[in-house]
Amino acid sequence: MKRLGMFALAAVLTVGSLAGCRGGDSTDNKGSSGPKSDVGITKEPCPKSEHKDRGCIYLGIISDLTVGPFHVLAVPITDAQKAFWKRVNAQGGIGGYDIDAETYVRDNKYNPQTHNEAYQEMKGKVLALAQSLGSPTTAAILPDMKANNILAAPAAWTSAYAFEDNILESGANYCIESMNAVDYANETFKPKTVMAVHLAGDYGDDAAAGAKIAAEKLGMTFVNVKTDSGTDKQAGAVTAIVTQKPDLVILTTGPADAAAIVGGAAQRGFTGKFIGTSPSWNQGLLATAAAPALKALYLQSSPWKSWASDTPGHKAMREALGSSVTPNDGYTSGWVWSYPLLAALKKAQADGDLTRAGLLKAAKSLTKVDYEGMLPDGAGNYAGGADGIFRQSLIYNPTVGSGGPNDIKLMKDYFTGTVAKDYKLDKPCYEKL
Repeated sequence: MKRLGMFALAAVLTVGSLAGCRGGDSTDNKGSSGPKSDVGITKEPCPKSEHKDRGCIYLGIISDLTVGPFHVLAVPITDAQKAFWKRVNAQGGIGGYDIDAETYVRDNKYNPQTHNEAYQEMKGKVLALAQSLGSPTTAAILPDMKANNILAAPAAWTSAYAFEDNILESGANYCIESMNAVDYANETFKPKTVMAVHLAGDYGDDAAAGAKIAAEKLGMTFVNVKTDSGTDKQAGAVTAIVTQKPDLVILTTGPADAAAIVGGAAQRGFTGKFIGTSPSWNQGLLATAAAPALKALYLQSSPWKSWASDTPGHKAMREALGSSVTPNDGYTSGWVWSYPLLAALKKAQADGDLTRAGLLKAAKSLTKVDYEGMLPDGAGNYAGGADGIFRQSLIYNPTVGSGGPNDIKLMKDYFTGTVAKDYKLDKPCYEKL
């Protein structure tokens, strides 16, 4: 979801009395019965907590909640994360603390400057970020995160995160996901030409780079087409597709843009296949005019299994969210992204150090994360660095259900393609496009 250049940040937020209200009583304060702590932790209970005998750990969320290209996904992502941490609290919290992931929820409008402003406003009040949505937006705050030992769970999958200690990413990155998508296509319908149509920056560029690496490795011709966000800005992408007639298009945009591109290309006679990178899809697209084209031409790659899947984690998610929500894999993503931060918090608490530095150290030591079955064993090896990245993804036909709510058709279960299996991630893939 993600991408612009990285901003150099110089703004510093004075903590002062605000940190006293929301950030703990003092730096490296250790009570007689609790772990060491500094910013974002109080002895007082969380504002909405029913557990008045517990303190509070504050987590921030910065997401695309209103007008950005991913808000249809970001709202359920955020709601799922709120539900996730409520479940943690109901199960006893962490070391005598409840988790508050609601007080500091801010809208970034998918704008790096707005994202940074929200971050600066909350950074003296939270221990970590339960969500930082977007690659370009997260890039805008990453230097400051490093300077302040702030950990974040990103709502993004850029391969750059494999090189960042302050980021707890989950699932296959865009680069690996696209490699696997091309590998799947090679197995099933043998394309000779592959076109990547994508947003600029390290979201689209990362996916396009993976498609390029795989296509060239597998002997296919590769064509790269960048496009801007906006349904009224896809004429150039559509023209490129219908004139060059690739056998396969790897599509990396927002959902509305994807509908405009697939629908527009089909209307002009294109009959090749599309495989969309995970943030490109939303189930609501089946209610648009592009639905017939999507049903005919579109497949979806995914970093994890969909809403209706039968795992303990999926069941817990559905139970926590209740029957009133409309199934949406934004919920699935938000839930999955929360497990590594939970694991890091538990490890830091066990180590007796819930300071930011202690939490960061705990995160870097993780060799695996219990995703309650939502990701396979072996996921969450942050101690392994770039060599420890998760390389499996899935392929769905999201336009065909098999009976249950949002029960889309699984075309290929977790797999690592031949190219991704042997690929050495020595730097972010988008630098190789």
